[in-house]
Amino acid sequence: MPPILQVRELYKFFDKREGASPVLRDVSFAVEAGEFVCIMGPSGSGKSTLLHMLSGLDSPTAGSIELSGKNLKTLSDGERTLLRRAQIGYVFQFFNLMPNLNLLENVGLPLAIQGQHPGDHAETIRGLLARLGLQGKEEQFPHQLSGGEMQRTSIARALAGGQPLLLCDEPTGNLSQKAGAEVMAFLRQICDQDHKTVVLVTHNPRDATFADRVLFLVDGALDQEHALRGPGLTVERIHEQLAALHI
Repeated sequence: MPPILQVRELYKFFDKREGASPVLRDVSFAVEAGEFVCIMGPSGSGKSTLLHMLSGLDSPTAGSIELSGKNLKTLSDGERTLLRRAQIGYVFQFFNLMPNLNLLENVGLPLAIQGQHPGDHAETIRGLLARLGLQGKEEQFPHQLSGGEMQRTSIARALAGGQPLLLCDEPTGNLSQKAGAEVMAFLRQICDQDHKTVVLVTHNPRDATFADRVLFLVDGALDQEHALRGPGLTVERIHEQLAALHI
């Protein structure tokens, strides 16, 4: 099977003036279906910009991105939107839950966006919430939850539509160490048990230990030579690589 994501010679300039430096330069990599890939780099290294381009929310200045075999550059805006809805779930650092909706309604949003009636999938949604340790909280609102519970709700929302690929942008950035570890363990579980593909961007070495492969963004370029692979990924090993790369 072809990779679920194929990135070739990606460049991104925000400043189009001659001599300006790119935010991302000559980025190429592939992600296989069912793989858990972590992309690490310091703040401002272009991690979130790359994630936005992988989803089709932003366009590269040059290069190509293929999602499930389809070149995003050749699609119309409407076609990209439909492909994104069918293929990608999102987990954000800041949860992005709707404050006026309860957990059942928040998790059902992707289904509503796809034109389905969330009520027809109530049992599935309740099952997702229970699996994430949120049974009995279905009628509660985001302000009644802890940070970890809100992030677990956002993961349930990302899974509700059945998309095969999850893009995760610093998902533990606003969580305690314990809550963050619980979130990462569940992301690992859905990769192993549900055969979901996970692409995580983070600067947290502890989160990176849950991945199959860790790639490093250095000054806008992806350092393939020093990529790390599991099993056996440890915080110490990742720290050593970050120090060696001066990031």
